[in-house]
Amino acid sequence: MLGCVIHGRGDLRVEELASPAPGPGEVLVAIRYGGVCGSDLHYWRHGGVGDFRLTEPMVLGHEVVGTVVAHGSAGPPGLRPGTAVAVHPATPCGVCPECADGRRNVCRDTRYLGSAARTPHVQGGFAAEIVVPAEQVRALPPGLDPRRAALAEPLSVALHAVRRAGPVAGRHVLVTGAGPIGCLVVAAAKAAGAARVTVTDLLPAALGYARTAGADTVVRADEPGDPGWPAEVDVAVEASGVAAGLDTCLRLVRRGGVVVQLGMLPPGQSPFAGNLVVSREIELRGAFRFDAEFDDALALLAAESAFDGLVSAVVPVREAESAFALAADRGRSCKVLLDFGG
Repeated sequence: MLGCVIHGRGDLRVEELASPAPGPGEVLVAIRYGGVCGSDLHYWRHGGVGDFRLTEPMVLGHEVVGTVVAHGSAGPPGLRPGTAVAVHPATPCGVCPECADGRRNVCRDTRYLGSAARTPHVQGGFAAEIVVPAEQVRALPPGLDPRRAALAEPLSVALHAVRRAGPVAGRHVLVTGAGPIGCLVVAAAKAAGAARVTVTDLLPAALGYARTAGADTVVRADEPGDPGWPAEVDVAVEASGVAAGLDTCLRLVRRGGVVVQLGMLPPGQSPFAGNLVVSREIELRGAFRFDAEFDDALALLAAESAFDGLVSAVVPVREAESAFALAADRGRSCKVLLDFGG
């Protein structure tokens, strides 16, 4: 079977891999679509994500949907062979203090598909077939197209970030960065009842996708005279992963407001306007991955067809490198999917 394996910076290969077999409590899934994530691009372009560096070849991918092929033992109800499913990419340890506290998304010993956070690395989902624990497999809601369902993982990230912000109903939310995650934060904020969502980015094409996701106002980040800039907002979500985005959030959020840092900043120290956190009593919160939001994401995707507009291209897996290049060009794409079907 074919799989996308990263060997180092700039070294992405589509290789023949051995087909896996499910053991007890596991499910064999034939992958149909896999979404190219920003972290996949970081492994490809830089050989790592933040402080997580590649030390061995690794199958990429964690945004995957497909069809159940077989079980290692008696299958769970609702997951018979042929069932269309999405795969939750995280396997928390279940015993650490964070898991015990209900914060499994920050489990100190988790396994996450396609991650170099531990060695041996956790192999990812960009393969024609993968084996995963049965509890990580979710049957798609009736009527949900697998192509749209491929957005479940990044939408879960966005839902978690909005929940970290606290109640947003009736409030003005600022989102810095209109990449795929930023656009999905827009959709998540609107679904949570935000009265207004303003989005900033440098690229007109990205701001167009933010409009598709439901943004009320879009602003060019490099145009300080843009009339769309708000005087202040109630909540800000930093989704660009650059220090300038965090600075914008801290300067525009109201006194006593909340800023959620969602974008992964470059490794090492990042400057930020810390005095504003003090003098305005701003609450600065981190948001990392997700947990139970995965099921909510699938339900939201099933209910809203507008998400289809965020899938900008579907590329055969044999052309993976061109798919990665397209996904890295935010002037031409939003979410790019690899197609493992056929």
